[in-house]
Amino acid sequence: MKMVLAYIRHEAFEPIRSDLLNLGFPSLSVSEVKGSGRQKGITERYRGAELTNYLRPKVKIECVVADRDVRTIVDCVLKHARTGEVGDGKVLVMPVEEAFRVRTGESGEEILQAHEEKG
Repeated sequence: MKMVLAYIRHEAFEPIRSDLLNLGFPSLSVSEVKGSGRQKGITERYRGAELTNYLRPKVKIECVVADRDVRTIVDCVLKHARTGEVGDGKVLVMPVEEAFRVRTGESGEEILQAHEEKG
């Protein structure tokens, strides 16, 4: 099992969510986060003073999937989040040792099975 973690621009989220749903992956955790990377800060003037904000808003998507589904998730994120500009984001893939379904106590990759594709 793997956790796919993506930091993306806000405008890329809805196309990614919609495409993942159509591919049979409706289970996501989503957070609004701020971070810094190669993207330069935004300098604004406030009451005569210049302020530079280096923390840019992003959306963080987390999805735990079977090893065989990692590339599907990553390709979907790359397809919709890539503009070619600095600040498009990052996708990370990390190992997951175990997963449990709280409701039933079941464990293992079976609880992560992708849903049937629509259409």
